[in-house]
Amino acid sequence: MGTILLLVAEASAVGGELAEGAGHGGFGLNTNLLETNLINLAIIITVLFVFGRKVLGNTLKTRRENIETAIKNAEQRASEAEKQLKEAQQKLEQAQAEAERIKKSAEENAQAAREAILAQAAVDIERLQEAGAADLSADLDKAIAQLRQRVVAQALQKVESELRGGIADDAQQIFIDRSIAQLGGEV
Repeated sequence: MGTILLLVAEASAVGGELAEGAGHGGFGLNTNLLETNLINLAIIITVLFVFGRKVLGNTLKTRRENIETAIKNAEQRASEAEKQLKEAQQKLEQAQAEAERIKKSAEENAQAAREAILAQAAVDIERLQEAGAADLSADLDKAIAQLRQRVVAQALQKVESELRGGIADDAQQIFIDRSIAQLGGEV
């Protein structure tokens, strides 16, 4: 601190001397070493060179270290970003493969379901045809049975009406002969 005050005092003295020299009206060369402050300037330059070099060297060294640290951090972040990009690309490829597998599985399931539905439909159609044929056969049997009942009822009505009206003697004799012939007798 004392050195800096000394330098400031010397600088103000030099400034005052320059002002006095300019006031005398001319420019001249002063050969007195003490008055020209060449010694003071040499001391100041030496002090600046010795201390300034250390300060400037330390400042530049610190700046260089900061820059190197920043570069290393940037390289590390770039490396991490590259790793994350590779991981993301792998995950994307896995997701695409999984999506393709799911799509293929869905298509296979859809095809299997389609085939199962078609097979079930064929079974249902065959069962309905069989049921229809059975219903038709049952309806036919029912219609035949009804027709038989009608024919029998009509025959019975006719026989009853003829029996009420009486049978002619000739018809009665023919009827008796036929019945005996069927029983195995001779007429």
